Amino acid sequence: MRKFAITVNGQSYEVEVEEIGGAPSFAAAPAPVAAPAPVAAPRAAAPAAAPKKAAPAAAGGKPVKAPMPGTINAVNVTAGKAVKKGDVLVILEAMKMENEIMADADGVVAAVNVTKGQAVNTGDVLLSLN
Repeated sequence: MRKFAITVNGQSYEVEVEEIGGAPSFAAAPAPVAAPAPVAAPRAAAPAAAPKKAAPAAAGGKPVKAPMPGTINAVNVTAGKAVKKGDVLVILEAMKMENEIMADADGVVAAVNVTKGQAVNTGDVLLSLN
């Protein structure tokens, strides 16, 4: 048996380790070499659907833009609806997380430029507020 002092998260522990097979060997084992990946024949891939571009903001309205790329899971407002600061306008799914896009001021929805299920990119105008 060999004794060792080990510290974990600032707590010190004394452990005993039994040697099996005689004297310990400190020779480094050769590192395994990864085999090259097989080359597959090219397949015809289905064309990726390009995200639809959100329409520009209505004239005179303050645009509410997508802070990140994602998919619109819900649109909670319609054009003409009055909203208060902090109201959830749109739910944007990005990286399997739902992000609430909220009104940063009181206002009236001038235009809604997205629909549920639509893919958007960073900076796309989701809606505009007056």
